[in-house]
Parts: sequence; C-alpha cells; structure tokens
Amino acid sequence: MRIGRLLTIATVLAFGLTISASAQRTRRPAPKPTPRPTPSRLNPVVAAAKQQVSNQLYNVNKFVDILGPAALTIENTDRDAKSRRLKKEVIDANEANKKKVVEAIRGMRAGLLTLESDFRTKPQLTKYLPMIQGISALCARSEDSAIAGKFVASKDPLRQVAQKLSDTMAVLPK
Repeated sequence: MRIGRLLTIATVLAFGLTISASAQRTRRPAPKPTPRPTPSRLNPVVAAAKQQVSNQLYNVNKFVDILGPAALTIENTDRDAKSRRLKKEVIDANEANKKKVVEAIRGMRAGLLTLESDFRTKPQLTKYLPMIQGISALCARSEDSAIAGKFVASKDPLRQVAQKLSDTMAVLPK
C-alpha cells in the first residue's frame, strides 16, 4: 500500500509539474507582417491629362519666348513702314511673318481647346476643371490682339495661360 501511495503521489506530482510547466510557457504571437504601403495607382485618364498639360505648358512657354523678339521686330517694322518707305520685300516679309504668328496662335488655341474640353467631358478630370478653365478664351484674346497688330500685347494672355497650366500641374496627382 505504501508503494501504491508513493506511486500515486509521484504520478500526481509528475502530472502536476507537466501542467504547470505548460502553463508557464508564454506563447509568442506570430510576427505580423509589416504593412507595406501600396503605391497608389494613378488613373490612366489623369496620367494622360497630366502629360497633355505638361506638353501644352512647354509649348506655350516656348512660344512666348520665341514670340517676344519676333513681336517686337514685327511692330517696329510696321511702325517704320508707316513713317517712311521701306522696300516692298521687307514689307511683304513682315506681312508673311504676321500671318505665321496668327496661324501659330490658332494652332496653339486648337490644342488648348481640346485640352480644356477633355477636362470638361471626362468625369475623372472635372474636379481639376476650375484650375484650367478659361485657357482657350485667353488664347482667343491673344489671337485677337495679334490680328489687331498688337503682337507684343498678345503675349500677356499667353502668360496667363502658362500660369493656369502650371497651377493645374500642381494640383494633379503625382
């Protein structure tokens, strides 16, 4: 009987130690994967519009840079033609240059009008419309000034167009 008790006590103790040992073990939580920010996918319509705005901004800035000296030359030649007689070739070349400038402004206006209408018609771009709205009207003012012979003054609306395009580039997502 003594052996039975001893065996029972030893079994209980062994079992008790096993239970208490497993209770003392702390389980480490499984490592959570660190969240990696997923790059936000830019809407393809917005990405294409951003590229178009960038292209038009470049075109307008380049045109204004080229127009500056050319406009001054055209207006000076006009003034000289009115005050004294110039050679017919010089006057004809000046008239051809005037027509080229007006046509170039018309071509730029067509591109700006297309860009502005894209922002009006595409739902993904309508929230950016207030920034770009009016660029075709400004270009029309520039064209009107050029047709009236005020080539230097025709740069000012184009500078405003460039500012609006820059503002639009700033608000479009990267």
